[in-house]
Amino acid sequence: MKGIFITFEGIDGCGKTTQAELLEIQLKQERRNIVLVREPGGTVISEQIRSIILDKNHNEMDPITETILLAASRAQLTEEIIIPNVESGNIVISDRYTDSTLAYQGFGRGLDITWLKNINKFATKDTDPDITILVDIPVEVAISRMEGKSFDRMEIEGNEFLKRVRKGYLHLAQDYSDRFIVVDGMKSIHEIQTQIWKSISKVITSNWIID
Repeated sequence: MKGIFITFEGIDGCGKTTQAELLEIQLKQERRNIVLVREPGGTVISEQIRSIILDKNHNEMDPITETILLAASRAQLTEEIIIPNVESGNIVISDRYTDSTLAYQGFGRGLDITWLKNINKFATKDTDPDITILVDIPVEVAISRMEGKSFDRMEIEGNEFLKRVRKGYLHLAQDYSDRFIVVDGMKSIHEIQTQIWKSISKVITSNWIID
């Protein structure tokens, strides 16, 4: 029995991490085998790469270097955690995955989308999410939510960068509408959680994971 691979996406400050954690709790209550990971990161090697990518002292990092490091982290996570667990019938939830590269490095940094898609395919061995939850909020709201936080290297890019990233996410949601579920991040945490659960439970039921 094949498992299900769920990803959460959105600009920094959208609340996706909270919703990923809430979904993990809800699925565990259904007595399902759940693995929750984050990107970049999720393994010992990937977390070390994460520390390099997000270090705000590395402001000289070239966008191509950034992309290749992200791909390296993703390759390790996919091979070590995602593929084995999905093949074992477990549910894998990832806080970010390939769409983040298309949105941030593609729409945000301006790198070639086709090249980025090929990098993603190579790094993940053509592993695509079954469901992608996009928590969408205006950039101004995201920035206000992060007020007082110590920003990492990606988060200090500012409003215009995040506007391009958000636009990219919405574009991707249209291109991959078969797997994207867009939720309004301006709603309450409980309302968002309820909407996500309604969508997720239908897909899981159709894949006969929930009895």
